[in-house]
Amino acid sequence: MGHFTLGLGEKLQQYLLDHSLREPEICRRLRGYTLEMPNAAMLSSPEQVQLLALLCGMLGARRGLEIGTFTGYTTLRLTLALPELEMICCDVSEEYTSVGRTYWQEAGVSDRVDLRLAPAGDTLDRLLAEGARDSFDFAYIDADKTGYRGYIERALQLVRPGGLIAVDNTLWGGAVADPAEQDEDTVALRELNRWLHGLEACDLSMVPVGDGLTLLRRR
Repeated sequence: MGHFTLGLGEKLQQYLLDHSLREPEICRRLRGYTLEMPNAAMLSSPEQVQLLALLCGMLGARRGLEIGTFTGYTTLRLTLALPELEMICCDVSEEYTSVGRTYWQEAGVSDRVDLRLAPAGDTLDRLLAEGARDSFDFAYIDADKTGYRGYIERALQLVRPGGLIAVDNTLWGGAVADPAEQDEDTVALRELNRWLHGLEACDLSMVPVGDGLTLLRRR
């Protein structure tokens, strides 16, 4: 799920893109390439990534963390939008991220992207052990849904006070609101949303863009 905004019909979705999306040509090409791949639904919607870029620009973000990189579209857009931004990207797929590497290099941003191919939890624990606490301006989480809570708990230590944690897929095609849906990912997201609603460590807004984007501001 991810390359559209949930609940919008085709005409309104196209209107939104026509009147909002300002997508660099190289990002449009990467998105088009990714949409032809078997797991294209893992791609974040372009209007959602544009919102993230706007928010990160307002933060003056210089250091970002991405958990779940796929083909590198989000990092490409963010590094192009924010010339001083440096990213640490966590993923386990050499196949998918190699696509991103190609486009990052073409765009001239690869020197600002540190891709770490390992289970994200291990990478985050290593960052904490190395003293990276409070050193990131934002984190974007779009990976295995059952791992989300652990990633957020670590991100709340790694992202500075006042920083942003953005969590993708929190509406999950509407399945989280349907009690009949009891698969592992849906249950994990449903429980995550309940936990986040009561979490006092951050301000919260669940935004119906893309497949549901929960925005957390660390207090």
